[in-house]
Amino acid sequence: MHTLPVLVYDGDCAFCTTAVRFARRRIRPRCDATPWQFADLAALGTTRRRAEHEVLWVTPNGRVHGGARAVAKLLLSAGGAWAALGALLTLPPMRWAAAGIYRVIAANRQRMPGGTPACALPPDRRPPAV
Repeated sequence: MHTLPVLVYDGDCAFCTTAVRFARRRIRPRCDATPWQFADLAALGTTRRRAEHEVLWVTPNGRVHGGARAVAKLLLSAGGAWAALGALLTLPPMRWAAAGIYRVIAANRQRMPGGTPACALPPDRRPPAV
């Protein structure tokens, strides 16, 4: 069992990796972060299929939050103004808007800053990391 929440993200996606680096440097969430490609997903209580689909926030007691909810949990863990933003993202109608925005970004991550064409490919078709 882990003592901190775990942020699980797509380590093969340049946009996702850039976003996690930014979060760790600027937002400073209280969590461990690991690419799903190197995580023991079964021990975290999730599946490869889910991890390929969305960023995940896994609590120490095993609750798994995905997508925009995972982002809200990350912000809440950081405290201060970030936590206020995270709390806002949990309330309707902001929660609904955040979920929609997350889906649009996830579907277009290859076009986002830091993204590459490989981000659009399914994990089994991506070129090996250099």
